[in-house]
Parts: sequence; C-alpha cells; structure tokens
Amino acid sequence: MTITDLPTASFWRPGDLPGRRRFTSLGAVPLELGGLLPEVTVAYETWGVLNEAADNAVLVEHALTGDSHVEGPAGNGHPTPGWWDGLIGPGRPLDTDRFFVVASNVLGGCQGTTGPSSDAPDGLPWGSRFPAITIRDQVSVEAHLADQLGVRRWAGVLGGSMGGMRAVEWATSHPDRVATCIVLASTAYATADQIAWCQPQLLAVRADPNFHGGDYYAHGVVPADGLGIARRIAHVTYRHEGELAERFGRVAQPGEEPLGGGGRYAVESYLDHHAGKLAARFDANSYVVLSEAMNSHDVGRGRGGVAAALGAFSGRLVVAGVDTDRLYPERLSEEIAALRPGTILRRVTSRFGHDGFLIEIERVGEIIRDALTEEHG
Repeated sequence: MTITDLPTASFWRPGDLPGRRRFTSLGAVPLELGGLLPEVTVAYETWGVLNEAADNAVLVEHALTGDSHVEGPAGNGHPTPGWWDGLIGPGRPLDTDRFFVVASNVLGGCQGTTGPSSDAPDGLPWGSRFPAITIRDQVSVEAHLADQLGVRRWAGVLGGSMGGMRAVEWATSHPDRVATCIVLASTAYATADQIAWCQPQLLAVRADPNFHGGDYYAHGVVPADGLGIARRIAHVTYRHEGELAERFGRVAQPGEEPLGGGGRYAVESYLDHHAGKLAARFDANSYVVLSEAMNSHDVGRGRGGVAAALGAFSGRLVVAGVDTDRLYPERLSEEIAALRPGTILRRVTSRFGHDGFLIEIERVGEIIRDALTEEHG
C-alpha cells in the first residue's frame, strides 16, 4: 500500500494536476522552536504583473483549511472553487490592472506546500515526524517566497482568521516590508477561548483508530471520522447562534425522525455535510499541525508584549471584526486598535458569525479597496 492508494484525494501530491499552482523550492528552512526542515517547497498562485518598481504586490493569506486558490473555478487540480471568488481581477478590490496578487499554500498545509503528507528526505511521508511549526515559521517561508518573486516590500498583506494571524505577524516580524496590513476577523494572539475550542478538535482527530499516531498513510486509511468530528466542533464556532436558529430551528431532517427514531435534526445534517466535505479535501495531519500553529500565535512573544510588537509597524494597519463573530469577537480587533495608535478600525456586519469574512464579499471588498487605494492610489 502506498500513499497514492489512499481512499481519498485529501491532499495534493507531485504528479497530480497542478491547476494554477506554481512551485518553488526554498531549500532548508530553520524553525522557531529549533531544528529545520531540510527542503521546503511552496505552492503558490499569482494574478496580475509585478511592475518595474516591484512595489505593487499584494499577499493574500488563507485561513485554516484554505489554500492558494483564492480565485477561480474548481477542477483541473483544485478540489474547490476560489475561497474568496470575486475579489481578484480587473476592476475588483484586488485590481489586477494595478496589483500583482500572490497567494501561497501555507507551510504545513496539504495543497502543494511542504507539510505532513509531503515526502521527507527518506522518500516516505513526514507523518508524525513533521516538526512543530509556528505562525512565525509560516511567515518566514512566505518571506523567502517574496524574495524569490522579487518582492522586497508588499503594497499590502491581508487575510482573515488564521490568514489574519499571518498578516499581523508580517507587520510585526517584517515591519519594513509591509506598506498596508489588513487583518480581518482575527487577533494579535490566540486567546484561551480559541485554544479551548481547538483542544477537543485535536483530541477527536488523534482518537480516531485510523490516525495511527499520524502515520496513517502507510496503512492505506484516513482518520475521516475524527477529522469530521473536529470540523463539526469548529463549524459551530464559525457561525452565529442566531443564524442557526433562523435556518434550522428544531426542524427534523426531511424523511428522518430524531425523536426516538434515530434520525437527525436538520442542523445535524448540516454539520454532517460540512464534516464530509472537509474529510474529502483536507489532510488530518495538516489540520493538527496548523491548529497547533494557530495556538502558538502571539505577536508579543519575546518582543516585550503585544503593544510593543505592534508599535514596530509604521505602515497602515487596518483591522476589521465581524459583529456576530463568537470565535474572534470584535473586542480583539478593538484591542489591536487601542494598543496601536493610528490603526484604522472597521466593521463587517453579518448574520453569519466568523464566516462573515468569507461570505460578506461586498463589505470585505470595500475595506480592502479603501485601504489599498489610500496607500497605493
């Protein structure tokens, strides 16, 4: 049994259709917690053209289960359509007539960039041997990618959720390389509540008998049940209680009887659907590695605290919270603005909770367009 025989296409492997992905090798990359990855490959996509001055580049950072495919249809190597479809293109908020837009799959991911499902130097998947990484390691890899692309300073770095973590880390670890930083539905540090919600998700994945300590590739199985439970837990935190009440209430799933009949409520069917979708397109090991990287997030660590770290950034900082977000509440955006004078505070109004940063494309587009027009206009 080889990794290519696994009963799912939940990760990209060399030989699969590349789609719009491009690839670059960075060589060995040292890690914040010690040691190094001896060979790192990055998968990325670009839109538009880098100008002669190399000052029109914008980096788009994906969230936990996203990838480099921000814009475009599914198929031809891409398991899903662009996760922010509608924001990149001529005349759009990320206007490709003006900007060179870059998005990479994050270190530890499973869509072309080195992660647990990638081959280690011995030719076998990293699996449980993949080292612990942090948000800072991910940004370090992105900085190397920027070097290879000829981008010395980004006109903008932006992202939501885990992508927002990397965006604000860019502003604090490479303050001279970012003109405008846009942080959506995110935070300057992982909170106790976020870490608490993460724990049962990690336990669910690791408790799946098919997990095999992270080395399930060799067994020809995937821990789909554990990953599905993790996704159910996470998805509830991504949506607002009021939206779930309005959409589902206590209605039974059509054709099923939840009251003593073993059937499901409609909201349970909804969670089952999202669990199945993720298990079919995402690697469980990457889910674990990236979730723990999110837990590591704290721009103030070793820098004299959050305020001191944010104070190192002299560019334009725009933060926007979603008013119904219960996982990354607006107070975290307000805290960044309070700790860093001059920060521009915006709001995304949405009935959808945390996922509003993905769904409210028109409002998110306004925030991005305004921030980048002021800087680059």
